[in-house]
Amino acid sequence: MLQKTYYPKAAEIQRKWYIVDANGQTLGRLATKIAHVLLGKHKPTFTPGVELGDYVVVINAEKVAVTGTRTNSKMTSKIYNSHSGYPGGLKSISLRDLLNEHPDRALRGAVWGMLPHNRMGHSIIKNLKIYAGGEHPHVVQHPEVLE
Repeated sequence: MLQKTYYPKAAEIQRKWYIVDANGQTLGRLATKIAHVLLGKHKPTFTPGVELGDYVVVINAEKVAVTGTRTNSKMTSKIYNSHSGYPGGLKSISLRDLLNEHPDRALRGAVWGMLPHNRMGHSIIKNLKIYAGGEHPHVVQHPEVLE
């Protein structure tokens, strides 16, 4: 007897919208929950290599918390580096400054590190919308709150 593997079709995929309030939540733990939903691993029809994930809207990203034994020093010692490719093109910014200037980038970088680094990952990260404040422009029909 031959068992067939279920492979979801594009027309069968149902996408939902989730709203996440990042106020007081830990950065890494929040990023794992978001990556889990973006990949679609919470669905019983999850198939690797198929985009089954949902949309996630994150509000209050500026109020995300960082924990650890050295929380105060982590805000200054955690450095994000980027390089332009030119000599002397290294730019560094601490976690505290990043959360003050661009609070969405810290969370987006944490989620991106948990997604596949290929074409599929690039298209999945586009389903993540992050806002520093409590307001967002997305009109959602039936939003679900991700705890």
